[in-house]
Amino acid sequence: MTVPAVDCLLAAVEAGVAPPADVFVDGVVLDATVPNWRFTVQGRYGVSRQFGEWFHDRGTFEELVRRPLPNGELVEFTLAWEESGVPYACHQVHVLAVEDGRIEADTVFCGGRWPASLLAEMAEASGALA
Repeated sequence: MTVPAVDCLLAAVEAGVAPPADVFVDGVVLDATVPNWRFTVQGRYGVSRQFGEWFHDRGTFEELVRRPLPNGELVEFTLAWEESGVPYACHQVHVLAVEDGRIEADTVFCGGRWPASLLAEMAEASGALA
């Protein structure tokens, strides 16, 4: 069973817009591990803004896996989009805790934003390993 607040969050990510702040509880905490950095954002408006900064272009989920957790969902995705005519992709995992139908915590692990040139290198390296 999926969580409607998570459905809304994922729809916003794919649409390239900030999710509505009301999908988060007031005291939501975003704990993000990104390449060479880790930071937190607290509060529903701050977390909504952060998602808007990360996902500001319409994209397509190339992979999307959702697994129920006792208190929320684990979401893994690869998102592809175009920025100024250049294809990009990212791979992320979100461990989402939900309280009363709204997201109360999101622990994020992100591999980074990869432009077309790096995506081609990764595809070539994957073929060499096969």
